[in-house]
Amino acid sequence: MEAGILFRLVTPANLLRRRFTARRRSTMASLSPQQGGYRGPKPKREWVADWVSKNDDLVRSLPIYVGGVSILAVLFNRTVSDIAPVADASSSQSRADLVALGLAVTSILNGLVWLSIRPKYIAVVNPDGVECRRMSNHLPDSVVSELLWSLVVIYDGIFILQIGFAERNYANGSESIVVDAEILMQGSLYSGAVRSGTQSYLANLSLYPGKSELPFLPSNTQAVILQPLGDRGLAVVGGDTIRGFTTSDQAWITLIGEKLDATLAKVSCETPLTVQQKS
Repeated sequence: MEAGILFRLVTPANLLRRRFTARRRSTMASLSPQQGGYRGPKPKREWVADWVSKNDDLVRSLPIYVGGVSILAVLFNRTVSDIAPVADASSSQSRADLVALGLAVTSILNGLVWLSIRPKYIAVVNPDGVECRRMSNHLPDSVVSELLWSLVVIYDGIFILQIGFAERNYANGSESIVVDAEILMQGSLYSGAVRSGTQSYLANLSLYPGKSELPFLPSNTQAVILQPLGDRGLAVVGGDTIRGFTTSDQAWITLIGEKLDATLAKVSCETPLTVQQKS
């Protein structure tokens, strides 16, 4: 990694001393126990949300219980009130009981719908492939240390890096499929991501027809991020969970893509680079 540039600020000594003294006094005053301690916002815990998440089955069945109890309450009320079991349209009590029964049945049906519709369980899968670490030679060590963050990197139409798990090449036994930069660049995924200049997140890779353009990834890859490296390359990052990349993951992958673009731009790739196996 390259060291940053050190900037110096020239400030008169007496002015710097006054600023430092004032800052130290304000800091000590804010930390003084006489001021009542920390008064900032305190983290809140959502008790209701936590209870619902831990008792999902009970909450989904609750409308059924409520509807059943409501029906029993209506029948019990008609029994103890000496009302004829047959509904009489001219009786206000009968009309109220019919409305209550309708609401109870609606509640029961709502509970049945809640029980039938459940969120799909998202499981973490083990990549179905072989572990590989292919990297182009002729790269400085400073560049290699940054490239190890990515899975597949294509830059200036040249294959740069393939690391992590890759699809098994059954024709060669335990070897992994080598990335063909030319074929990848002809696909819609590569051209679309580079043309837009923004990160493309395929949260559920199995739903995208373009999955066939990434044959070098394990067959059970769940999610993929396509991160453009400026307008000259692309980084492909695979995940083992559907929607497994959080917004924080996407943010730092974007920053790493910008840094990789700046780093690789300094490397002159005038001659074709060959693929080298590193362990």
